[in-house]
Amino acid sequence: MSSSLDLRQKLNQLQISIQDENRARKERPSIDFNLESPKMPRQRPALQLNHNGGLSPHARRDKKQVQMPLTCGPINRSTIDGPEIDRKLQEIMKQTGLLTTEGKRYHINVESLESIGELGFGSCGHVIRMRHKESGTILAVKQMRRSGNKEENKRILMDLDVVLKSHNCPFIVQCLGAIVTPSEVWICMEQMATCLDKLIKKLREPVPEQIIGKMVVAIVNALNYLKEKHGVMHRDVKPSNMLLDEKGVVKLCDFGISGRLVDSKARTRSAGCAAYMAPERIDPPDPNNPDYDVRADVWSLGISLVELATGEFPYKNCTNDFEVLARVLSEDPPRLPLKRGFSVDFHSFIQCCLTKDYNKRPKYKQLMEHSFFKRYLVARVDVASWFALVMYKVRTQSSRQDRHTP
Repeated sequence: MSSSLDLRQKLNQLQISIQDENRARKERPSIDFNLESPKMPRQRPALQLNHNGGLSPHARRDKKQVQMPLTCGPINRSTIDGPEIDRKLQEIMKQTGLLTTEGKRYHINVESLESIGELGFGSCGHVIRMRHKESGTILAVKQMRRSGNKEENKRILMDLDVVLKSHNCPFIVQCLGAIVTPSEVWICMEQMATCLDKLIKKLREPVPEQIIGKMVVAIVNALNYLKEKHGVMHRDVKPSNMLLDEKGVVKLCDFGISGRLVDSKARTRSAGCAAYMAPERIDPPDPNNPDYDVRADVWSLGISLVELATGEFPYKNCTNDFEVLARVLSEDPPRLPLKRGFSVDFHSFIQCCLTKDYNKRPKYKQLMEHSFFKRYLVARVDVASWFALVMYKVRTQSSRQDRHTP
């Protein structure tokens, strides 16, 4: 009984510590871009406690393009205030209003793009599939409202800063242009075919190990690039933020809650998805100084890989986030099933990622020395053909269901 109370107190402390950073998400205004797209619904703050002390349910979830080498000055999240946000946006505005695709550069504004359909939601915006009228290029456009809330504007700046500076990384979704107006920010990104979260729901079966191996190479490279080149930690690693295209290329996206690292530590406890959160973020050794490092993202990667390899979320049958977080703290880490034919080095890689003691959990450089990573770094795996087969199966199943639907 006492341990349950202690856990509840710790989770309450976690909620209090992130409440200020996420206050804006409770009162975020709807977005209406007058492009025949639905308004963005108000998003619930992560880890919101209900009246019973529990946590709210987790809502689970081939054209050659030339990268646009936009840059802007470094952003220090801890010192940004209203005037600084406006100054940074003014810097970015001088470089925006351009779209680079197929080796050509176009001047664009919001009227240059037309809505085709909804793609989903990111950490701080609504993602719409849009067509550039002049070139015909199809884009994924993240649309964000510039509100008067400082924390929300920090998220927008962080997302912009990371994607604009990561144009030379093949494992991060590419920004082809951006539009900044006094009231809105649009990030125009290359369109990918799907995210891994949607893929496993369509597939309705586990992802083969060799496919996961190539995914691991891409995601670990992306995370290591962010850390080494820009001093950034993602903080929201999960299948819905891993994208796949028809060529079989996997890329990382959504950097709205990424954190600047100071002495390799993240000093704030921004919200992420509770289901993939590392134990040290839930119950830090020092609650008054909740610093953690990239090994928290390594844990999130491990949870994601188990989900992809088994087709099931490892902490299944939980009715709310409180139960998930309680199991993360109280149970042994998830492991791959022993009788599914997984290789020894895949078992070992998962065990490394999901080492509960973060002091013993490897960082990216160590993961890149693991035999599983090294094997798939050089292995020839036709991810594109596998994905094409998966989509064929999905379309066939959908067609059969339509024929049998009265």
